[in-house]
Amino acid sequence: MTGDELIDLEIQLLLKGICQVYGYDFREYSEASLRRRLTRWLSASGFATFSLAQSQLLRDRALFCTLLRGIMVNVSDMFRDPFFFKAIREQVVPYLKTYPFVKIWHAGCASGEEAYSMAILLLEEGLKGRFRIYATDINEEVIRKAGEGIYPLQELQRFTRNYQQAGGSGSFSDYYTARYDHAVLHSSLRDTIVFAAHNLAVDADFGVMNLILCRNVMIYFKQPLKERVLGLLDSSLVPGGFLCLGTKESLDHRKISDRYEAVTPQMQIYRKRYAKK
Repeated sequence: MTGDELIDLEIQLLLKGICQVYGYDFREYSEASLRRRLTRWLSASGFATFSLAQSQLLRDRALFCTLLRGIMVNVSDMFRDPFFFKAIREQVVPYLKTYPFVKIWHAGCASGEEAYSMAILLLEEGLKGRFRIYATDINEEVIRKAGEGIYPLQELQRFTRNYQQAGGSGSFSDYYTARYDHAVLHSSLRDTIVFAAHNLAVDADFGVMNLILCRNVMIYFKQPLKERVLGLLDSSLVPGGFLCLGTKESLDHRKISDRYEAVTPQMQIYRKRYAKK
């Protein structure tokens, strides 16, 4: 057995143990990307091999959390991809306004910036008191921090620029209070969002939604897991509801593709068709 084959075997055994002990199943994640992140974690961990690390990882949850942070990609931003949010404002919100109450699922929300961005957008569009955002992520630690709504003040210049490009109608400074070197988002935003841990790979759907965002999450999944997750999202979305994917993701050639029409193909915003009578 070559050195690479031995490393692959160690990783397979480690992932099986993680699934059994902690309930996180990464075996359907893209192998190349997952191996790269695991190897980066190992080089900084002090362990010589995955085999030597495995015993302690399965007994020490704090150590496992460091591995989880290394595996998960928690990259987000307020109004990330501003023109995506502008498209939501102009092409999706007019339909959402026709409902008495709107439920939104942001799956894979990472540290919460995009969920808060959606809350700001909907408040500016006159939907105050008429929506609830459910923001979920596999990483419980990240979800806890997202619920606090506290971000480094040094990022606010970029957040403000994104907000303006996304068609923001007010001043971004209206939505936070500066405290020392951090910005604390106002409670009026936090109160519109429910943050919860949710594992797309193994958990059930999150209820019936009018809008679902799952952006830049499935690019790390193998094909069978992508299909399962898309089926999960589809089962949660009402007819006439909207599904938003990342710019590198698409419904092309997927099992659910015939149930959707593209609203803005370049932004990967889709609308679920009504059932034929």
